[in-house]
Amino acid sequence: MIKFNFDSAPDRRGSGSYKWDSLPPDGIRRDDLLPLWVADMDFAAAPCIIEALRRRVDHGVFGYTLVPDAYYDALESWFMRRHGFRIRRSGVIYVPGVVPAVSAIIKALTRPGDGVIVQTPVYNCFFSSIRNNGCEIVRNPLVREDLADGEFTYGMDFDGLEELAARPSVRVLLLCNPHNPAGRAWTRPELERVADICLRHGVTVVSDEIHCDLTLPGRRFTAFGSLDEKYTSKAIICNSPSKAFNTAGLQIANVICGNDELRAIVDRAVNDNEVCDVNPFGVAALMAAYGEGEPWLDALLDYIDGNRRWFRDFMREKLPFLPLARLEATYLAWVDVSSLGVPSAALEDLLVKETGVWLNAGEMYGDDAFMRINLACPRKRLSEAMERIAPILTRLHGC
Repeated sequence: MIKFNFDSAPDRRGSGSYKWDSLPPDGIRRDDLLPLWVADMDFAAAPCIIEALRRRVDHGVFGYTLVPDAYYDALESWFMRRHGFRIRRSGVIYVPGVVPAVSAIIKALTRPGDGVIVQTPVYNCFFSSIRNNGCEIVRNPLVREDLADGEFTYGMDFDGLEELAARPSVRVLLLCNPHNPAGRAWTRPELERVADICLRHGVTVVSDEIHCDLTLPGRRFTAFGSLDEKYTSKAIICNSPSKAFNTAGLQIANVICGNDELRAIVDRAVNDNEVCDVNPFGVAALMAAYGEGEPWLDALLDYIDGNRRWFRDFMREKLPFLPLARLEATYLAWVDVSSLGVPSAALEDLLVKETGVWLNAGEMYGDDAFMRINLACPRKRLSEAMERIAPILTRLHGC
């Protein structure tokens, strides 16, 4: 069995890393900063990807990119083998990223003033994509369910979704599947209920599945496109290898739409918004990831699950007053800090100033009572960060 070492990671300081080289909220650069915020991993990419990029660099010419048949072969094979999702290459539109694709899709399917449903708390770029297109953010909040051992999970408010979808002004549901930051891997029955509601009310489901390959051991990802065709013929799926294989900077993603008429509308918007070109490195990375990256990904998921279990045990032992969302997918922990009585943005600032640990405030995802913590780093780094912040959080809880 091939062994991969996730206990060490490259030093990313000074590499132009958005995660490591950005100034924290207080604007003060510090050498001891430990960033557990933006959703990229600290691990080096899979060796097969690095080797594919070396070969592409050795070619020496980086002109305009024609996506080859092998790209579609890799995409089709991966999703059928890994997720039981049959993709037709005629239904694929390649793009440089899921976020610009979502924005272009909203522009294609709505007019200013139309409503777009989001299930909060949810990925922050959903809000900006809706606002930037002059549309109304229509919130269908997730329903919290408390579990044993200080954990909780979320379900969907289907009755609320039905009422919102019935509104004449609502055109689109942005579905986060798996869900960021709630950590849910939605089940097939849940997705079928969403699909049925939206189909009956003429609401187009746009499913952001960028975290699809990060379902943890014992859980299963259900691709929206794997549902019955009566549901998927009017749906749009966005996916990318970027989260699972840590290649976000290579800018490659795909929009999947099986309906010819709908796909033509989306394709026109992608071109009108000039997000139709990709670079040769993203193409090479996707083919390598989907063609040869499975052993690396399986080892990565085991390691992240180990981090998840370590983090859960740490929280139970040292911070039991902070409930934790049960993590089924992604590498993003979602922690309820409401008992501290400090708004999440203020807590983010305080932790940076006093400990040098940078987390994400829940405010940006639509819920001010939470913090999001990136677990995708060597365990020693995660441990150091948590040991730094635990005394501050304990002190705040005791105030």
